[in-house]
Amino acid sequence: MHEMSIAMSIVDAVAAKAGEEHAQKVNGIELEVGKLSGVEIESLRFCFSAVAKNTIVEGADLAVREVQPLGECSECGRRFPMSFHYAKCDSCGSFKTDLLSGRELSIKSITIE
Repeated sequence: MHEMSIAMSIVDAVAAKAGEEHAQKVNGIELEVGKLSGVEIESLRFCFSAVAKNTIVEGADLAVREVQPLGECSECGRRFPMSFHYAKCDSCGSFKTDLLSGRELSIKSITIE
């Protein structure tokens, strides 16, 4: 379960930033997680609550925005939704496509007190 190590990294990064800001408590964390990132959001939430115990992050609201995968065809330039890392362009049929979004895993903001 790699969600545990991800949750630990999130708590460590947020706690470090909160410490730099001399915060008393972290009230909220906003994440972006791509649908093709391989992260199970519910598992991440469970692991986050366990890892955050007895830290400045305990009790913080974890808001997760799921990012939809978007691809672009290298042949015709068309952008289109993707459901896997590799896809055929729905316009010209080329397999020369790039995944532009959908693999994200980032902390977008934290709310501190």
